[in-house]
Amino acid sequence: MTAPEMAVASSELPVRPPDNSTRGGQPERARGRALRLLVVEDHRPTLDLMLEFLDLLGHVPSGVTSAEGAKDRFIEGVFDALLIDVNLPALSGLDLVRQLRHRERLPVIIVSGDTEPVDHLLDGAVWLRKPFTQEQLSQALASCMSA
Repeated sequence: MTAPEMAVASSELPVRPPDNSTRGGQPERARGRALRLLVVEDHRPTLDLMLEFLDLLGHVPSGVTSAEGAKDRFIEGVFDALLIDVNLPALSGLDLVRQLRHRERLPVIIVSGDTEPVDHLLDGAVWLRKPFTQEQLSQALASCMSA
């Protein structure tokens, strides 16, 4: 796609396409090593693009489309951070994070088309609003990993 930004609509993906550039011939990474990331997004095309962004940034993403899938995939000590959509079917992303944090405290990026809540619903979580660019995703990762 050549559009600089994709609108949030049912026929379009709520993220911006990657620019496919690298710095110094190497994929960009958030402050050094590749991160192992669990990505939870119920809209499959958006999930696929997020996984592509993260791969281009040099990380190791694992994606699921539901809270139930995330619970099944989650193994303590395997993931460095969690990227999660707020509005998931059956169980909200925020409720899922609260459940997983009882098992292990992970850095979290909340991904949503909604505006950031006035009160911080999750201590230390970074809010990333759709649509976002690959650079904004990289910045959110760096921010959540340094918190």
